[in-house]
Amino acid sequence: MTLKATPLNNAHRAAGARMVDFGGWDMPVNYGSQIEEHNAVRTDVGMFDVAHMCVVDIKGENVRGFLRGLLANNVDKLQVSGKALYSCMLNPEGTVIDDLIVYFINENWFRLVVNAGTAEKDVAWMQAQNSTGLTITQRRDGDNAMALIAVQGPNARAKVWEVIPESKEGTAEMKPFNVAFAQSAAFGEAMIARTGYTGEDGFEIGVAAEQAENLWNALVAAGVKPAGLGARDTLRLEAGMNLYGQDMDETVNPLDAGLAWTIDLVAERDFIGKAALQAKGQNAQFVGLILREKGGVLRAHQKVIVAGTEATGEITSGTFSPTMQQAIALARVPNGVNVGDTVHVEIRDKKLAASVVKLPFVRNGKILAV
Repeated sequence: MTLKATPLNNAHRAAGARMVDFGGWDMPVNYGSQIEEHNAVRTDVGMFDVAHMCVVDIKGENVRGFLRGLLANNVDKLQVSGKALYSCMLNPEGTVIDDLIVYFINENWFRLVVNAGTAEKDVAWMQAQNSTGLTITQRRDGDNAMALIAVQGPNARAKVWEVIPESKEGTAEMKPFNVAFAQSAAFGEAMIARTGYTGEDGFEIGVAAEQAENLWNALVAAGVKPAGLGARDTLRLEAGMNLYGQDMDETVNPLDAGLAWTIDLVAERDFIGKAALQAKGQNAQFVGLILREKGGVLRAHQKVIVAGTEATGEITSGTFSPTMQQAIALARVPNGVNVGDTVHVEIRDKKLAASVVKLPFVRNGKILAV
């Protein structure tokens, strides 16, 4: 099978990146030291190629009404141009087709950013629900293709302003989960979103695909450290952020995946999956775990044993935290388990103690879970 490549593939190879098959995409896992890349984002600035993700533009009359029924979160919260919202898109059974970000540009134009591996499925699902003739365009291929670069870390915004000075005026006072557009002399139109997947501040930048390598190289020249999928995973896990296909998917009730905050069951509007969610309710909790005994690393699918009950939980994502220097995990556990409780994780032939903690583990460079 021929792997798909982002517009930055040559830049990764020129930098000596270790490339891997990531859901059919040829992507960098690291450029030498995953730990250094992780720490750069936590303490300074790093950047990620996220051009495998897919920008989807939906245009036409009453896009808002379409999204009001399509998404579990309520787009009526988006009343100011540039505002963004995180949401799940559910099927009628109330499980997760995908998680995505939606940006309100104007009443006739909303922009979505969806996951790489689900993009074709997502767009097909949207088209199947599109009964009013809206134009749904994916921006990953063809003449209008866009590429996304995520610049993250405490010094991320300053570095972006250095490389794209035209962006500072529109973004200096911009709050998180907003987007602005800048016309750059060097790179053309740039979408600058104050969003990310690391628990640090920063921007996700969208430019025309043919400008991506120029922008990447300019950021490198300004001192922004390239980071691969390895650091991206440890950073998002420390930040307590779900990964589609691992922490939730089309078999998982989002209420059981810690995503209740992304679902508006209060407003009177109906949306796909609402009735199923109301009928199912929440049947598990999504928590953080810190391993308290030596002898193992926390990994997905390990069983979580809760004392005094036959019900068990399961780790959905696990790693060794470079920031905390401890083994940590995200886990789905039975209702009734509380922060501060001790549970046990089956690791090979051992049952090792772990503490239940409130997520996130790390945010804005600070360790929050102890």
